[in-house]
Amino acid sequence: MSGFCLITGMASRTYVTQVYSFFVFFGLFAREWLPAVKAFRTLHRSILLLFLVVTVAIVTLVHFSITSIVAEQSRAQQQSMSPAFALITEELLKPLHTAQALGQSRELVALMDRPTLDREEAFNMLERLEQEFDLTFFVASENERIQYMSDGQIVDLVEGEVNWYFKYKAMPQSAVADIGKWEDAHFYIDIKVFNEDNEFLGFFGVGKSLTSFLQIFSSYKQQYGYDFLFVDDKGDIMLSSDPRLMARYSRFTNMSELSWFSSLPEEVQNSQALNNRLITIDESEYLIAEVDLNQFGWTVFLLSPLDKRQTAISQGFIVSVITLLVVIFALFLMVYHLLYYFRKDLHKDVVLPSRTRLPDRTQVQDDYRKLIRAYHSVSIILVDIDHFSVINDTYGRNIGDQVYHHVMTFLQDSLRSKDVIGRWSSEEFILLLPETGPHEAYEIAESLRADISQLRPVERSLQIKLTASFGVSYTAIERTMSEVTDCAEDALYQARRDGCNQVSMQLIS
Repeated sequence: MSGFCLITGMASRTYVTQVYSFFVFFGLFAREWLPAVKAFRTLHRSILLLFLVVTVAIVTLVHFSITSIVAEQSRAQQQSMSPAFALITEELLKPLHTAQALGQSRELVALMDRPTLDREEAFNMLERLEQEFDLTFFVASENERIQYMSDGQIVDLVEGEVNWYFKYKAMPQSAVADIGKWEDAHFYIDIKVFNEDNEFLGFFGVGKSLTSFLQIFSSYKQQYGYDFLFVDDKGDIMLSSDPRLMARYSRFTNMSELSWFSSLPEEVQNSQALNNRLITIDESEYLIAEVDLNQFGWTVFLLSPLDKRQTAISQGFIVSVITLLVVIFALFLMVYHLLYYFRKDLHKDVVLPSRTRLPDRTQVQDDYRKLIRAYHSVSIILVDIDHFSVINDTYGRNIGDQVYHHVMTFLQDSLRSKDVIGRWSSEEFILLLPETGPHEAYEIAESLRADISQLRPVERSLQIKLTASFGVSYTAIERTMSEVTDCAEDALYQARRDGCNQVSMQLIS
């Protein structure tokens, strides 16, 4: 019995010793490996955080690259369209406005209202206008049925022999554009003239030789690389940068006669909906831009070669891809160093940009001179807070100041880094947008106007809806700032007259 007790006691001590040894070993293991476990958790969290940062960075950069490509494409489109608008304005709309203004002059109406025109007086007036405007002018008298030309020619308006007069007389339009004088083809704008009793007196018109159009189109094609097609509602080509397509001896080239046009689907040909359509001419690709010229009932097709635009877009794409690869490489370098120093915490420094007061007129003028020398073209936008004096009078100057800074902060945050914002008056701001065409500036102003109208009120008690009016102008040559701002101010006044919360644009004539 005593031997059994001895054996049992020895077994108990052995068991206790084993248990004790296990806990000792576990304690040593925990003491040695617990820091490693904690370090592994830190590393795990750091890698997850870094993976998230890399993913967000790559997505952001891809989005930035796509945005840059789209922006570059839009910029190329804008650059190609701006000279076209300038050409249309100078060569077509300016003669139209000239004819409309002169066609309402008292001198002309009094001359044409007589039963018989004084030929000497008529020729003297037409010759004076030709020298002043460098255009061909004519008067077609309803009373005499005679047409007087500024080059001294006299044409009898006999029905059946002179078709244009009687055809356009029967039309409801007050202004008609056509091609005529086939021995030396001219582009004509015919304006109907009426007296005070609204009696039809005949036509007054301006003309321009097609040869001069070809010279201008050729110059634009050499400079910008694109072709023009001015097409009427019947598909006849009225004007073109291609001399082969210009009208000859009262015969017009129709769009259906062009090989690239006839290869398009029939529904596209019938509707002449060619905007943003790719075509192939002589194994070269062109992108078509379409502009409606409602004053004449014409459509302008701008055929822009893709090779130049693709070069600019490709350069932007290459820069974006290189930037993306550099950033990804830098992020993986960060991963490598993080694995080496995984026990260190990740810190992110946040630097807040400091706010400075807006430049005054003198500073803005200095900025304008620098921008026009550097970029050669600047759009100017004047921004006026609507009913600002009412806000000051109703709610006090403290609320007025808050409204002013509220709008100022929004404008600052909405501009590009190279744009300039300044203070123009107590309730007006001025924006200088380099390398921004007038139509792009108009769209920017329209976007700012819409966003301002959606701004939250600075004070709940402010019952007046916060809006602003915009005046836009533009220059592509080194003019003084006052010349451009005068037009912007006139446009701003027009926006106010139209009821505020409007965008108006006035370009320098």
